[in-house]
Formats: sequence, structure tokens, C-alpha cells
Amino acid sequence: MNKIKANFCYRGILGLSLLAAVPFLSMAQKPNWQNLDLKADSTFGISTEKAYHELLKGKKSRSVIVAVLDGGVDTNHEDLKSIIWVNKKEKAGNGKDDDKNGYIDDIHGWNFLGSAKGSVNHETLELTRLVRRDNAKFGNSDATSVKANDLPAFEAYQKNKAELEKELAEAKDGLMRYGSIKTAIDDVVKKIGKENPTVADFQSFVPVTDMEKNIQRIMVEQLKNATFKEFYDGQVLPGYDHFKSQVEYNLNLDYDPRSIVGDDPENTKERFYGNNDVAGPDARHGSHVSGIIAAVRTNDLGIKGIADNVEILAVRNTPNGDERDKDVANAIRYAADNGAKVINMSFGKAYSWNKTIVDEAVKYAVSKDVLLIHAAGNDNKDLEVEQNFPNPQYADGGVAASWITVGASGWANDETIKANFSNYGKTTVDVFAPGVRINSTVPGSKYENLDGTSMAAPVVAGLAGLIRSYYPKLTAVQVKDIILKSVVKVDQVVKVQQGETTKDIPFSDLCVTGGIVNAYNALKLAAEYKK
Repeated sequence: MNKIKANFCYRGILGLSLLAAVPFLSMAQKPNWQNLDLKADSTFGISTEKAYHELLKGKKSRSVIVAVLDGGVDTNHEDLKSIIWVNKKEKAGNGKDDDKNGYIDDIHGWNFLGSAKGSVNHETLELTRLVRRDNAKFGNSDATSVKANDLPAFEAYQKNKAELEKELAEAKDGLMRYGSIKTAIDDVVKKIGKENPTVADFQSFVPVTDMEKNIQRIMVEQLKNATFKEFYDGQVLPGYDHFKSQVEYNLNLDYDPRSIVGDDPENTKERFYGNNDVAGPDARHGSHVSGIIAAVRTNDLGIKGIADNVEILAVRNTPNGDERDKDVANAIRYAADNGAKVINMSFGKAYSWNKTIVDEAVKYAVSKDVLLIHAAGNDNKDLEVEQNFPNPQYADGGVAASWITVGASGWANDETIKANFSNYGKTTVDVFAPGVRINSTVPGSKYENLDGTSMAAPVVAGLAGLIRSYYPKLTAVQVKDIILKSVVKVDQVVKVQQGETTKDIPFSDLCVTGGIVNAYNALKLAAEYKK
């Protein structure tokens, strides 16, 4: 479950019947709703604005570095450029490692997915890489020919291979269906003769075939809440591109772009590779995350981030596919070494190549008083029974003390408060935070609404940065404790799809705290901690 497979902001639709059943979400919620207050605004945000108005006026703060480990950040965005971290020990563009940290010209951060040849964009899933690795050893074997001590590995290979084949078949089917939808809509739009047709245009269209009648009916329904472009670009194209990427890249055993990086993927001790292109070929996801955390609050542009005095340190480790454990570990270490006090990780996957090297990096960050925030994932799975990597449970025992796992919530205090895509877990997810239709920064000084636990995690990272900037003496473990203890409890029963059945579950059973993070409550509690 990487930022493309589940996209931490992607919810697809499979076929014409489902397309008709899932209307495009309207902007019923208020702008910057994640910052609003449940009582004052009837919107289940985290009371950020209330905290600024009632608790923070006239108070001084200290700048805090928040690292965004992601797919890239647009450092020139109008609402981000003034809060991007600058390495003052490095001279830009001179081709030298001025600060002697092993990374040449790392002015705004580092890209572990590139080299002088360029940067990796699409990647395979970890599942694909594991099957490809084991094909070499077990591809021509069966249970009778495998040595006894290799049997567990062989059985794991068989299970992984079957899962890969299943996912690839589903992706091909999804691509075919989305391709049919896209083609059918394109044909009707061509006949209408307008690039951005309206509801009236579709109503007046005279269909000839049953397919055209279906498209007309669906589009009339969908365009009640959105323009054609919003619907087409927000639902149809992402679905088509998602499955196309899965078939061509993510689940393709023959695809391997790692030669672009030029490192030795097998050498887990290798740290000094990459380039300084922190935007990379696709900075949409990381830019969106960064804006949620710290988009400038006082410039009358775009949106208001959660924190008003943090610097965004961009570290690129997540391609359009599964991140590699080696890159995750190096990104965490780089962030910790460069002063980050909060690390946001809006990525994840169901398999891990080498969990130990990530655990070692997490232990290192914890030892340097860093708070790590991780998105729970978008597969509507119970993490009590499903694996999600990285996670705070060390392979050799113990748990990372300064780690928070975040699920995604909606804006209404009713049965929809749990985002229908969000993973959950009574002991494995700590808190929930706003993650539905979050408006934030995307490349080109633009703004976009995205969904996902990818959006919920930076809400918490922004809150952590806010607390640490106004109360800098608090440790990472204390800040975690404050965030967890200050949630607004949710007294709702939510519906959760489990396989073919739908179950009613108390929200209190979805996470450790049973609530939504709250900036106002957290800052009040932080003041008590200070005393």
C-alpha cells in the first residue's frame, strides 16, 4: 500500500454500475475544515484556529524542522517557498559537499531515488521485488526438490507468487473496465462537441446506443456536484492511470528502474547515493502533505497550514510504487541528522524486504528525540490482523516510544466520521485526524482536494510541530503523550466493511485513544506539562 497503490489519497471506482453509485463528493465542508472546531463550526476539525485565537496570541515560538519523507516537494510553491528548510552550511550549486555530511549541494534536503542520470518515478511493489528475487532460487523447484531448511522460504515464495498473479489479474481487469469507461465518456463528449460539457449539455444529448444512454444517465447524476473537468480529472483519469501503472510498472516482474540510482540495492549499509532534486518527477503528493503541515498562514494565499513556525525538510524516498527499506532507513537517518524534530511518513506497504534496517533507523531517530508520524493506510483493513510497514514494533522486540500511527476521519460527527478507506486497529492505530477532501498545495502554485491517511498524518505532524515550537523543552515522547491524551473522544458507531459483510463497530474500538486529535486541547495540556 504505497502512495499509488492505495495512493493514500486515491479511492477508485470499478465499472459503470459502481461509477453511477458513487457520486463525486461535493464541497459540503468548509475550506480548511481540518482547522475548524466542532462546537463553533459544526465541523469535526482539530480546533487549530481556536487555539491560535485563544491560546497562542502574543506567545513566542521557536522554529522547528519537520521532515517530509515522500515523493517530492515543490520548493517554489507560492504557499511553501518561505517555509522550506535551507541548509545554511551548504553553498548552492558549487558541486561540493561543504558541510561534509556526504551529500553534495543538499540545500533543501535529499533525494534517495536519483543520481546524475535522473530520478526514479515509477517503481515496482515490494511484493513484485520479493517474487523476482525468489524466482532465481525457486522458479524451477517444487516441494519435493527443495531442501528441508529452504522449505519455509519456498512456501513463502509460492504464497507471494500467487498473490502477485491475483493482483496483476485484478489490475488488468480494472484497466480494461476503466479503459472502457474512459473511451465511452470520451466518445460522448466528442459528439457533444464541448471540452467541458455541462449537465444541460448531457441532458440535451440524444443517445444512440445503450452505452451512450448509460453515460448520459451517469454524467447527469455526477455533474450535480461537480464540473465535468472536476469529475473526469478527479475520478476517471486517476482510476485509469492507477491500474495502468499497476500493470506496466508496479506488478511487472520485468520492470526495474533501480539502475537510474546507481547504488547497490543489496548493500543495506550504503548511505551516500542519490541527488539533491527534492521535487523529483512527481511532487504532487509530498507538496500536498507539506502544505497541510505548514502552508503559510499569513499571506492571504491558498490555505493555512497547522503550524506557523516550522521549516519543511524535503527527503525523497517514495516513488510511484513501493518504497525500498534501504531508502526509508536512510531518509529517516538523514532527517534526524539534519535537525528534524518531527518526521512525517505518508507511505506504507504490506511487505518488507528488510525490516531490521528500518528498525535500526527508527531507533536512531528515537534516540535523537524525534517524533515519527505514520499514515495507517487506505485499504480499510484492521491492522490487528493485517501487516503494514513500516511500523513501530521492532523485529527484535519492543516498540518505538515516539511513534504515532494515524487513521483518517471525516468532517461530520456521525456514522461517517471514520473515512471509509482508512485502516484501523484498536491497539495498532493511535489516533484519527482529518483526511477527507483536504485542500492543500500541489505543484505549480496550485491547490487540490485529496483524500487519504496521507492527509491525516501531516495534520498530526503539523500539530506536533506546533507544540514543539511553542513548548521546545518538551521531549518527543511527551509530545506524543500530549497528543494522545488530548483527543476529542468520538461517541459514534461506524460501519466497517469486512469482506462481504458490513459490521457496526464503536469508534472507540478503531484506535488506541478512540478519538480525533485536537490542537486546542493539546496546547492546553502542553502548558500544564511545562509547569
